[in-house]
Amino acid sequence: MKNHPKLCDLETGICGVADEDELGMIDFNQPKKSIEVYYVTDPICSHCWALEPVLRRFIEQYGHYFNFHTIMGGLLEKWGDGPVDPANGISGPADVVGHWREVGEYYRMPIDGTVMMNNPVQSSYPPSRVFKVIQKNHHDARAFEYLRRAREALFVFNQNIADKSVMIDIVNKLGLDGAAIVSESEQTNGQQLLNEDFDLARNLGVRGFPTIIMMNEDNKGLKIVGGRPFVNYVEGLKQVLNFEELQPKQQPSLLSLLEKEKLLFSKEMEVMYDLEKSEITSYVKKELSSDQYEMKEILGECYITTK
Repeated sequence: MKNHPKLCDLETGICGVADEDELGMIDFNQPKKSIEVYYVTDPICSHCWALEPVLRRFIEQYGHYFNFHTIMGGLLEKWGDGPVDPANGISGPADVVGHWREVGEYYRMPIDGTVMMNNPVQSSYPPSRVFKVIQKNHHDARAFEYLRRAREALFVFNQNIADKSVMIDIVNKLGLDGAAIVSESEQTNGQQLLNEDFDLARNLGVRGFPTIIMMNEDNKGLKIVGGRPFVNYVEGLKQVLNFEELQPKQQPSLLSLLEKEKLLFSKEMEVMYDLEKSEITSYVKKELSSDQYEMKEILGECYITTK
């Protein structure tokens, strides 16, 4: 009897004879992360909120090619006597509402905006400082999660994310000590951390948000200003790496993505899985069981949350 190698097949669970081609060289090397990607943003930037579906897919599928850095840009220190954003006719909090709603409707990432009439954010610096403290004491991923939760609270659920109690509540829901982190952010060190980001943003030549800069080992890079389609970021990465083709990772399953993100809007699922709006309900029902999610609607857009 010939001595054939045996194996247990992971997919079928059946043990049997291995194929002859099971012996061979394989490459375990991961691509070297030679690219630094800087994402310059602000917690109250509506166009950054609109970019989230595209940015998430870019990181999920191509993040193995680069190191990702989130930089706070300081959009609003305080409201003053002069116009804050003359191009959009914004000189006070109430002027923001119409602009935000236009952005939300155009990109289909829901924005209510009435918080800026009823309980306006007076400065984007407090939530930015909290981001920096979380980033320093915990991990970039936790800080990025905080940024997402803060934006949901502001744009969709009309909470003043510069309010101390709101910031504490958002941080607590991350499983961190909200009171301690917000308190630390109010100390001198909190502003120093933020100033370091401001300096870096200036050195990178950033003048608006969102701005994404991809830089290679030779300190040569590409700047992408404003929200762009997904393909623009992929093509930009190819250009900076000088690669003709990239090898994207498979998109995560909807279940794993929902477990990670907790809340996903229709547009985010459409971008991640190349779907039309009309396909979302059937896709969710196919991918998830009824006890794994709740589907809701706000401002004319559906979204799913974990139960």
